[in-house]
Amino acid sequence: MEARGRNDTGSIDLFRWIGWAQMKAGEDWIRERELTHAQGFVLGYLVQNPGAIQRDIAEVSRTSAASVSSLLQGLERRGLVERRSEGGDERKKLVYATPTGAELIAGFDSAMIAAQESILAPLSPAERDTLHMLLTKITAELPQPTRS
Repeated sequence: MEARGRNDTGSIDLFRWIGWAQMKAGEDWIRERELTHAQGFVLGYLVQNPGAIQRDIAEVSRTSAASVSSLLQGLERRGLVERRSEGGDERKKLVYATPTGAELIAGFDSAMIAAQESILAPLSPAERDTLHMLLTKITAELPQPTRS
């Protein structure tokens, strides 16, 4: 099979390429903070959902309670999260990002906006508007992604 050149790449492949560039920017940002993807995700979740319980974290991260427990232990050792029992029930611990953890993860949204700007840099404002219009037209017919 003959390799296709850049101009012969299919539209869906180009979407994947753009998605890969965006994903890589996010992974690089997380890695610079010496976090794994899962740690970064959970830390970000805890900043937005302080006092979450471990079961909820496992559900939203689509992993097991045992994996979440191990992940939280690692974040606790670094002083990025803390588990607190409230109401005297030692069995039920609520999980919070510490100020250090919140500070470490702060700026992710800005980094992703910068990545978007970098990806779209070759386009003029009019081309960006056209691209947005076309993508809106395509996605209007697709099932909406769910957010847990």
